Amino acid sequence: MAVARRLRRLLCLGRWSCQPAGTPLSRALADLIPRVSQENDILDFLGKRPHRKHPGILLLPQVKLPQALVTAAQQLVQESSIPNIEKQVQTLTNYLWSRKLPTEPEELRKKAIQLENKLQDTESLQSEKQLRGAVLSALRKTTYHWQKLSYDERLSLVYMAARLDGGFAAISRAFHEIQARVPDFKPQTLMDFGSGTGSVTWAAYNTWGQSLHEYLCVDSSTAMLALAERLLKGGLDSGKPHVPGVFFRQFLPVSPKIQFDVVVSAFSLSELPSMADRTEVVQTLWRKTGQFLVLVENGTKTGHRLLMDARDLVLRGPEKSPLDCRPGHVFAPCPHELPCPKLSASQPQACSFSQAYSTIPFSWNHSHKEEKFSLVILSRGLQGEDHRWARLTQPVLKRPRHVHCHLCCPDGHGRHVVVTARRHGRHLYRCARASAWGDRLPFTTSPEFPPSTVQDPPDN
Repeated sequence: MAVARRLRRLLCLGRWSCQPAGTPLSRALADLIPRVSQENDILDFLGKRPHRKHPGILLLPQVKLPQALVTAAQQLVQESSIPNIEKQVQTLTNYLWSRKLPTEPEELRKKAIQLENKLQDTESLQSEKQLRGAVLSALRKTTYHWQKLSYDERLSLVYMAARLDGGFAAISRAFHEIQARVPDFKPQTLMDFGSGTGSVTWAAYNTWGQSLHEYLCVDSSTAMLALAERLLKGGLDSGKPHVPGVFFRQFLPVSPKIQFDVVVSAFSLSELPSMADRTEVVQTLWRKTGQFLVLVENGTKTGHRLLMDARDLVLRGPEKSPLDCRPGHVFAPCPHELPCPKLSASQPQACSFSQAYSTIPFSWNHSHKEEKFSLVILSRGLQGEDHRWARLTQPVLKRPRHVHCHLCCPDGHGRHVVVTARRHGRHLYRCARASAWGDRLPFTTSPEFPPSTVQDPPDN
């Protein structure tokens, strides 16, 4: 305790006599990364915690599904008569990961005009009918053909076998961040849009089961709703559900009178057929949000861009009423409300995260996998003191006596930070060394300086 008090006193006086660099901690950091400074004295940041458990650590250990859910899923697959289910699971998994958004009508019209002008310049077509046919043929070859997935009983079961465990892992990671940063938050109600197999309900019960008493699951597929209900009942058609207070609906309630403490859309916005539909759904979800709106998609550029559009719609869209006494803020992962530096880079990248999980022990599964996902969590009301801490956007590279950290900073820029004990002090160095992809460090950017030009390197 005496040593800690002495270190704190030296920091306040601007001296760091026990370090050979001979510079204050904040100035040493500014020497390495101009225009970046510390949030607070690192000892205040740590409190009484050890470095390996500093407040910015958010990564979950390997996620495991509840045994009741695993048993129910295995039973349903064993009872099914789907031929070559392993091959169908792999096909659906690859399709969902590579899926893109549907082309908007205006974008399609512009593309058709460009193709028409190009064909007129390069080919001698005898009639307008031939030209129209050539344009349509070129459009089919160069335009992504989006199709709506109709989840019948067979496809719903294949989806469960393919995505139940990975979806549970991603949602668990999102809920864990809320729980870790706002431990006093005890939600009582939750709404899940595009609820599918019910992984959100299971993850929420696993996180806040002591306080939650109402779960509203909304999905347009009656087969998917029936499957989710059977999973809750241990794979049976009747019986007591493992999670009490779960209700199912086919249509999204639009009235703002009844709000839910937590509203979730996981891997569902990308299933909507147009930007207009996504806009309407996001606006409705935000009106229904009492405290947190959690949006999760695949960790691809398509998924990340979709989430950034939803984020901007809530923060700056027409539904942001000046009469709203509890305006929206970004809770995670962004430490800012500016354009995403990953998408605005010369080579756009997805801002994604990874969560390890134990798979359902089907014969075709490896025992452990990583779920790569993108997320945005929006909150109402006041922001916490830590909302501007920088986020680690890539795996931390630990090298002898230094650590490479790729950070998204509060000024809206990405920076490659090399943290050393000599230049930053052993406490910050040890915190950085204990951190991982998705964690946060107490870096903020001083507004009086222009932004740094250093950006993350492109993904391999």
